[in-house]
Amino acid sequence: MSDLETFRAETRAWLEENCPPEMRKPMTGEGDACWGGRNWTFQSEAQKVWLERMAAKGWTVPEWPVEYGGGGLSKEEAKVLRDEMKAIKARSPLMSFGIWMLGPALLKFGNEEQKKEHLPKIARGEIRWAQGYSEPNAGSDLASLMTKCEDQDDHYLINGQKVWTSYADEADWIFALVRTDFDAPKHEGISFVLVDMDQPGVTTKPIKLISGKSPFCETFFDDARCEKYNLVGEKNKGWTIAKYLLTHEREMIGGTGTGAMRPMGDIAVQQLGLNDAGQLCDPVLRTDVARAEIDGLAFMATMERVTDEAKSGQGVGANSSMLKYYGTELNKRRFELMMDSSGHDGLEWDQENDVARHWLRTKANSIEGGTSEVQLNIISKRILNLPTA
Repeated sequence: MSDLETFRAETRAWLEENCPPEMRKPMTGEGDACWGGRNWTFQSEAQKVWLERMAAKGWTVPEWPVEYGGGGLSKEEAKVLRDEMKAIKARSPLMSFGIWMLGPALLKFGNEEQKKEHLPKIARGEIRWAQGYSEPNAGSDLASLMTKCEDQDDHYLINGQKVWTSYADEADWIFALVRTDFDAPKHEGISFVLVDMDQPGVTTKPIKLISGKSPFCETFFDDARCEKYNLVGEKNKGWTIAKYLLTHEREMIGGTGTGAMRPMGDIAVQQLGLNDAGQLCDPVLRTDVARAEIDGLAFMATMERVTDEAKSGQGVGANSSMLKYYGTELNKRRFELMMDSSGHDGLEWDQENDVARHWLRTKANSIEGGTSEVQLNIISKRILNLPTA
């Protein structure tokens, strides 16, 4: 057997032996996800065991270097791992902004001390991170941000406000964009810093959405302290890091379109049943479900292609906008179909059947991480090379 075939066989055997049966069931909601962090409470012993076993292998971040808590796998081996996990329907052991966004940025721009301090903790799920980008007057025009970061000789002092900081009320640390030079052009004078949220100068306030729930928060900095060794990259050069990180964020958000939860067809069958021919009773809905499932598979193939291109050195670049746009629109379609499949039950507003809450929540998908309109502008200019107006 080739080395890759041997790795596949060994991976398959290890997963079969170590993935608890409970972790092979589709997630039914956000409550089934493991986010980790200082104050994380595991939903079950199986969830705890699964994270510990995968982290010990370095497989929460399989392609990160071993010295930073990763598995040190090649892109081919990492793809094998993803395929084998998918084959047994294994859940991701850890959901993490640290893995999806901050980790790649630190690997590229962080110094050795920062990598050794933060990356292993991210890989093991010991620290939960939030993202401090948008502000009340700096959303799509992010470079207009005004959160102030002042040099106090031996440390920085931060004052200002961030908004739409997802899960900030449950996070331990936050990576944030701050203004360190108010005289420079707006895209300059911005720095990228790491701030411990467990201090008196940092407070959060949840933002309730129409669904009645929300991961979003406002985050306030009032003389919050940031150690100078937590400045990532060069002072006043944070915009370069910000743009790089946004490509990973948009790729991550676009991943919602792959439908990590139960397949749409299974949900529709459960709700509506089958006719004598073994088909969904509603022919129109049957067509819409089939179309959504096929589009989802095509999108997954595109995600794989873009990932392979990125790993080969081509980078993701503007493709992240394409993934973000299509993935979020696909996720919105998915939950529209879930509402259609649920019938009158979809109108219920309780913990047993909260499809309506999830449906309402998806309306934010086309706004967060850069609006669909902004992504279409980027796609037209950077991918299609269309002329500007």
